[in-house]
Amino acid sequence: MFIFSVFINLLNIIYNSCDNLNYRKQSITTDIFIYNDKNEFILIKRKNDPFKDYWALPGGYLDYGETVENGAIREAKEETNIDVRLTKLFNVYSNPDRDPRGHTVTIVYLATGDFKDLKAKDDAKDAKVFTKDDLYSISLAFDHKIILNDIHKL
Repeated sequence: MFIFSVFINLLNIIYNSCDNLNYRKQSITTDIFIYNDKNEFILIKRKNDPFKDYWALPGGYLDYGETVENGAIREAKEETNIDVRLTKLFNVYSNPDRDPRGHTVTIVYLATGDFKDLKAKDDAKDAKVFTKDDLYSISLAFDHKIILNDIHKL
């Protein structure tokens, strides 16, 4: 009986210590490439650090319990005032160094929307329509230059 009691106590110690392990977790974001039939697309100028005053794809962190698709639609609306229609899941970018705040995985969607509703909101300082040729003269946040180059290879 004594050996069984020691064994049960040992199992409880192991089980309880597993609850206290700290697992580092990645953050999940979504970025949205909003485009029109004139090969134009929307970028926002970031209001906050990191990359304050840099241009970026509209996007942001998912809310807990939110689907990635709904997060993309919400972030597009919050930052650009545009109701988007997601047209394609484009790619996932997961380089651990892509965001100085920590390991952030982003899921990128292509989307369309009415550009006449464009207005910078939330944590966007500005929002403008760009073309591929404009990318050479602006500073982009995070790994968005890589993402935009990948999109333009389509």
